[in-house]
Amino acid sequence: MNSFLTTVEKLPAGHPVKVYYEESTLIQNLILELNEVNTGEDFQKYFNIFNQLTTIEKRFARKENQLFPYLEKYGWEGPSQGMWSFHDNLREQIKLLHKYNSDKNIEKIVENLPYLTQGIERLLSIEDERLFPNAMGLLKEKDWEEFYVGDEEIGWMLKEKPVQYPAVEEIAYVHPSEDFSERELSFSTENTFHLDEGYMTPEQVNLLLRFLPIDITYVDENDKVIFYNRGEDRVFPRSKGIIGREVKFCHPPKSVHMVLRIVDEFKAGTKDMAEFWFNFRGRIIHIRYFAIRDDKKAYKGVIEMSQDITEIQKLEGEKRLLDWD
Repeated sequence: MNSFLTTVEKLPAGHPVKVYYEESTLIQNLILELNEVNTGEDFQKYFNIFNQLTTIEKRFARKENQLFPYLEKYGWEGPSQGMWSFHDNLREQIKLLHKYNSDKNIEKIVENLPYLTQGIERLLSIEDERLFPNAMGLLKEKDWEEFYVGDEEIGWMLKEKPVQYPAVEEIAYVHPSEDFSERELSFSTENTFHLDEGYMTPEQVNLLLRFLPIDITYVDENDKVIFYNRGEDRVFPRSKGIIGREVKFCHPPKSVHMVLRIVDEFKAGTKDMAEFWFNFRGRIIHIRYFAIRDDKKAYKGVIEMSQDITEIQKLEGEKRLLDWD
C-alpha cells in the first residue's frame, strides 16, 4: 500500500492526488480503529467511527464526477466501468450495515463489517498501484488545476478543507495613496477624455457632476460663466440663461462687490480660497470659492461651491456600520 506515496509527497499542497492520499491515510486509520473496537461493549464508539468512514462517499463521488471524465478524455475508460462498479458494491455494503446499525444487530455487524473494510483496503491498493500513477501520467497540469471548484462542491472526507490548488496568491492591501503601479485598463477608452487620473466619457462626466451633492458654478478666466451642474436639490436656482453671462451680473447688487474682489484677488495670485456660511430659509449654507490655475499657475477661473450643511452640522460621535436593515 502507498507505493506511489514518495511521488505524491513531492506534489504541491492541495494537489487533487495529494488530497486523495491524505484521505487514504484517514481511511486506513479509521479501519484500524474499527478493527480494534469491541462493537458489543462500546457500540457508540463503533457507530461514530463507522459514520466517519461512510463519508468515503464523497471520495467516490469526486472520482466518478471529476477524475474519471478526464481519464476518459485521454482514452482510459476502465475506471469508469470497473472501479465505479467497485464503488457501488461498497455502497451496498454500507447500506446493509446502516440497517444492522439501526437495529443494533451486533452479530450481523461483526459478521459483515470485514467485507466492507477489506473491500475498501483492496480499493485503496488498486488506486495506489494503478489509478493514481496512470492518472498522473495522463492528465496535464492544466487539468489538475481545474479540479478544485468541482471537488469543493462535492466535498472531502477531511476535517479541514484542503488549500486551493493552484495556490491563490494573497494580494497585500495597498492604500490607494501608496499604489503607483500602472495596470492594463480593463475597460474601453473609446469616446473618453484622458483626465489627469483616469478616463471618462462625456456622459460619465456629466452624470458625475449632476449627482454631486454640491452646487458648482465655473467662471472662466474671462469672468464668464461657462458651467453649472444641474442637481436635484440646488441651494440656489440656476438656468441656462446664466451660461456666457458675466459673473458680476449673476449676483445680487448687495453682494456683487464682494464677488468681484474675490475674483480680483484670485487673478492677482494673492488668494486661493474664500468661504462663507449663513442661515438661508431655515437652512445653514456653506459657500466656498476656489481659484483655478493650470500647471504653470496661470489663472483659469474660479469655482463657486455651495452646500446645505444643516444635517452635517447635527452629526455627533461616530457611525461605522451600515444601518439599511
